[in-house]
Amino acid sequence: MAKVFIFTASTGAGHNLAANSLKESLNQAGLKTEIYDAFKESSVALDRLISVGYKQMVATTPKLYEQMYNQFNNMNRFQQGMFQVLTRIMNPEIVPMVQKGKPDLIISTHPFVTNVLGTLKEHDAFDIPVLSVVTDYKIHTLYLKKMIDAYVVGSEYTKKTMIDKGVNPDIIYAYGIPVRQAFLTNNHLEPKKSEVDLAGTVLLMAGSLGSRQMEKAFLSLLKVKEKIRIIAVCGNNKWIEKEMHLLNKARNSDGKIVEIHGFVENVPELMDESDAIISKPGGLTTTEAIVKNIPMIIPYYYPGQEEENADYLVDGGMAIKVDKIKDLTEKVNFLFENKYIIKQMSENMSEEAMNRSMEKTVELCESLISKKTGNQQVSE
Repeated sequence: MAKVFIFTASTGAGHNLAANSLKESLNQAGLKTEIYDAFKESSVALDRLISVGYKQMVATTPKLYEQMYNQFNNMNRFQQGMFQVLTRIMNPEIVPMVQKGKPDLIISTHPFVTNVLGTLKEHDAFDIPVLSVVTDYKIHTLYLKKMIDAYVVGSEYTKKTMIDKGVNPDIIYAYGIPVRQAFLTNNHLEPKKSEVDLAGTVLLMAGSLGSRQMEKAFLSLLKVKEKIRIIAVCGNNKWIEKEMHLLNKARNSDGKIVEIHGFVENVPELMDESDAIISKPGGLTTTEAIVKNIPMIIPYYYPGQEEENADYLVDGGMAIKVDKIKDLTEKVNFLFENKYIIKQMSENMSEEAMNRSMEKTVELCESLISKKTGNQQVSE
C-alpha cells in the first residue's frame, strides 16, 4: 500500500482542515496517509514561536503582521537567511522521519513547510515527490521552490498569479482547496413554519479563534429592519460566546430568531440553512462558502492573505466587502430588499465551484506516486 505523509502547521485552522480533508479522501482511495504538524515535530520552542506567535500577532498587532507578510513576499537575503536557519532547525527531525517512514509522496499544506521541504530536497535530503497545497487565493513567495513537483491551487486566478511569478504552468493544478466531503453536497432546506415570514437567514462567523469584531457585527445585524434569522458561531472563544449571549439579552431582537453557538461541527448544515455568510475570508472558509454557493459579506479580515482572498471574492462577484462594520446594517437591508443580487452572487459561486475536484486531486497524488515507484497500481 502506498504511503503519504502530510505536513501541516497550526497557524490558524485552515492548514490543518485542508490536511484532514486530504487524508479523508486519500484513505478512501486506498492510500495510507499520516498527518504531522511540522513545527511540533521539530521543536516545542519553534512551534510556540511560529504557531502561537502568529495567533497573537494577527490579533493584537495586525499592521506588524501585514508588514512581515509583505516583506516575506519580497524576500531579501535576510529573510532567505531566516529560512535557512528554520531549515537547519527542522532538518534533524523531519529528514529522519521521512527516511524511516519512506513515504511515496509528501504533501504540504503550509507555505513555511513547503519552503523548508523544497530546500531540503534541493540539498538531496530525500528524493520523494512533494505536492504543495496552496490554501489561499493569491500565491505567496514562500510557496515557490524549484524542487516542488506539483501545486494544487484554489482557482485559475491563483494559477495565473503563479505563472506571472515564473512557475511552470504544467505543474499547477486548479483543483480547488481541499474541503471536507460534507461540504460537497448542497442540501438547501425549506424554511420551518416558524420561519416562513422571515426575510432570510444569515450565518455569522469569525473563524476558529473567534473575533472581537464579531460582537460589533452582531449588534449591526440586530438593527436590520427585516425580520431575519441570525446564526452566530463564535468558535473556540468562550469569552466572546458569553458576551454575545449577554448582548442578545440586553438588546431588542425585534422579532428576529437568534441562535448563538460556540465551536460546532455542523457548519455544512448551517450553510445549507443560510442565504448569506458574514465571516473572515480565510482560505478554507472561503472555499467552503464557494462550494456551498453561499454569498459572503466581509466586514473584517486579517491583513495579508485574508485581504487578498477578499479581493478575489469581490472581483469574482461572490462577495461584498463592508469597509466599516457599522455599515453592515444598511448593506444587509439592501441585499434582502434586492434578493436578485444574492441569487447572482450564488450563481457566480456555483460557476466557480464547477472547476473544483477532489477526485482529480487524488488522481494527481496517485500519478505522482506512480512516477516515483514506476508502477501504475498504487493501492492494494
